[in-house]
This record gives sequence, C-alpha cells and structure tokens, in this order.
Amino acid sequence: MTQYLYRIQPTRPAMLTEGPTPEEAEIVSQHFDYLERLTQQGVVILAGRTLNTDPSSFGIIIMQTSTEEAARAVVEHDPAVQMGVMRAEFFPYRIALWSAPNEE
Repeated sequence: MTQYLYRIQPTRPAMLTEGPTPEEAEIVSQHFDYLERLTQQGVVILAGRTLNTDPSSFGIIIMQTSTEEAARAVVEHDPAVQMGVMRAEFFPYRIALWSAPNEE
C-alpha cells in the first residue's frame, strides 16, 4: 500500500466565519460520513483540520491505497470536492514518524 495526502480548503472561506449555508452543512456532513466509512475500511489513516477560521484554514486526509488512481478516485468521490464546497490538492505522501496519542 502506498500513502497519499489531500489537502482541502473551503471554496467559500466565509463558511468558516459566518457559518455554512444549509446546503453546505449537508454536503460537509456527507463529506464526514464518507471519510468515516473510508476510515473504517482502512483507507483513511488520518483526517482532520486546522482550528483557525481565516482563509489559511485547511484540512488534510492521509490515506493508503494500492494505486495512485485509487487514491485520486477517493479525492474525486469526496462529496465536498464533487459538489464544489471544498477544493482539493493531491500529493504522494509517506508518514515518516507516528506516535499513538498520549493518554494523559
């Protein structure tokens, strides 16, 4: 399996400061459900976002697939990307170091 990363950002930055429209909220919910399913299937390793709400805010999804084509398909089928709520940048990626969360 090879690892890949895609970085997403809202196409409408005001979604983070003013809140999403009802349509955006529904699409973001579908996006979360999609990533959750892929996590349960072992495709998504990690998904999260920065907590700032200015235009530099972004999310990342790190995944593992057997081919680059399969990884690109994950990005293309993300509801937030498909519906234009998020734009995505795709990168080949490799995790070099990883630690389980501290239990403190």
